Amino acid sequence: MTAIASDPPATRQSLSFAFLAQVILIANSFIMLYPVVVMVLSAFKTTGEIFEHPFALPDFTQVGNFAKVLGETSMPTYFVNSILVTGASVILILVLGTMAGYAVARYESRTNTIILLFFLAGLMLPLKLAVIPLFILLRDLGLLDSRWSLIVTYTAIGLPSAVFIMAGFLRTLPSELEDAARIDGASEPRIMWSVMLPLARPPMAIAAIQNAVPIWNDFFFPLVFIQTDARKTLPQGLTTFMGEYTTDWGMLFAGLTIAAAPITLLYIALSRQFIQGMTAGAVK
Repeated sequence: MTAIASDPPATRQSLSFAFLAQVILIANSFIMLYPVVVMVLSAFKTTGEIFEHPFALPDFTQVGNFAKVLGETSMPTYFVNSILVTGASVILILVLGTMAGYAVARYESRTNTIILLFFLAGLMLPLKLAVIPLFILLRDLGLLDSRWSLIVTYTAIGLPSAVFIMAGFLRTLPSELEDAARIDGASEPRIMWSVMLPLARPPMAIAAIQNAVPIWNDFFFPLVFIQTDARKTLPQGLTTFMGEYTTDWGMLFAGLTIAAAPITLLYIALSRQFIQGMTAGAVK
């Protein structure tokens, strides 16, 4: 009791703030996870059970909704389309963004600042404002109603943030690493691939997650560019579960659960790299 009473006011205040922060974080976690838990639980219920017993635990052995979604609908096709579009877009964003960020960060040039500002300008203007000219351009290129219409659009949207993240991190790497590699006879591509890129995994994970989530969840561009059912992505395809007069909510929640699983697993797999990238440079 004496030790507690002798604590200075500043220490007690810091402990109070730490306790308040813990309470806020726990409450925020509950608010964020509650809809996800309800979605997963509802996926194992019928529509009647969802409305009659919305908070009751379901029978997890009843997987009829998942069987219907995977066997009686085009959900597997939508899933494959989303995988292809998201994977190709993220790969192009990382490859092109890393190369551009490396050139801007590691090579001295009078135009580096102008080039970086050119990429950053893409963060200031939402591409959705230019959807009509973009639609006309893709039509003239013969890319409408194809996966490539989405891939090139998402790549253009994601490049500015990827260049910004990669250039900011690569600038912090010591130049002695490059000098030592050049002395050993390494070429410039070899330096980038073998020396710099292994150190840049955390920001690459940030760029991947930051772009993969909105691409996977996007509904607007597939709605505008895709008309054929066989080329629809998951967000657009899930709307087929909602009828004009009736909706099978059990199937809809099952489809949402399947759609949310891959991106959740990706975040869990890359969470360590993501946290390292967020804290990189915080302590010298």
